[in-house]
Amino acid sequence: MPRRRGDGHRMIRWLWTSRGAGARVVRAALVPASGLWHAGMRVREAAYRRGWIATHDLPMPAVAIGNLTVGGSGKTPLAGWVAQHFLQRGITPGILLRGYGGDEADVHRDAVPGAVVEANPDRRAGAALAVARGARVLVLDDAYQRLDVARDLNICVISAETSRAVRWPLPAGPWREGLRALDRADAVIVTRKRADAATAATMAAELSRRVAGPVAVAHLSLGVLRGLVSGAEHPVAMLEGRRVVAASAIADPDAFVTQVKRTGAQVQVATWKDHHQFRDEDVAWLAHASRRADHVVLTAKDAVKLRGRWPVSVPEPLVAMLAVTFEQGEDALRGALDALIMSGS
Repeated sequence: MPRRRGDGHRMIRWLWTSRGAGARVVRAALVPASGLWHAGMRVREAAYRRGWIATHDLPMPAVAIGNLTVGGSGKTPLAGWVAQHFLQRGITPGILLRGYGGDEADVHRDAVPGAVVEANPDRRAGAALAVARGARVLVLDDAYQRLDVARDLNICVISAETSRAVRWPLPAGPWREGLRALDRADAVIVTRKRADAATAATMAAELSRRVAGPVAVAHLSLGVLRGLVSGAEHPVAMLEGRRVVAASAIADPDAFVTQVKRTGAQVQVATWKDHHQFRDEDVAWLAHASRRADHVVLTAKDAVKLRGRWPVSVPEPLVAMLAVTFEQGEDALRGALDALIMSGS
């Protein structure tokens, strides 16, 4: 049986989104901690801005992608989208990750086979390795707060789902940095998974008043289902009316579950904590679930941790591959990426 993170995740969501008296009391108790976090981030940012702490150049033009909140805003698929853009222009991208957990690197290798992927806590060392392997432009995943390395284009990702959350710093709210940090952004991408298009468009309009560069909106949805073992692709519509176990170990399991439910499937939920490394007993539980249900559906991030471990006698799980569909601002964003290439040539 999976270690469910449901209670803890629901508690955090309640704390950050509820307007009830109980949540307000708890948030008020966390104000001192949030104040310390906010002050620490402001001092850190000022230290880099004033040159008290060095910011180091990278050997190739660099795009940084990150967010202002904790949780799954869609940085990884968007970093992959940026890398694909460069590949379409005939330029080999190097995707740099911090190396935590190890799963995102494999996700990028699967999603963008032509990219050079380096997972290294030292972004400069990772950049050097990527360039040595042929990278001619660098894509820094989860790097908005990595102020120790310079970037030529800074993209901030903000989830439309945060429109329901209070705008308080951690831990009373989900914000690593406040909207003032958009001063560093050259472009913004508003993502939506559960939120509707109108909510995302409203947020984009608000943010466009704060950012001089492009503000785009991207819908992250289930694009195709891919067999974990066979690699065969299936339409999402095949889940309609089926008994499905939606299994995940990610930062925002609710968004994944909502996406699976929207297919019309009858969904049972199994969640583990973010970055959970599946043990043999977890694989056995999923295999048993696969025999009882019509399908087990995994995220791409979790699938890489199960590859080569699935029992051959058990029906294979289906991997939910996310599709990135821009609803506004795509041309302006691509133009900014092309300008980066031209300036570095």
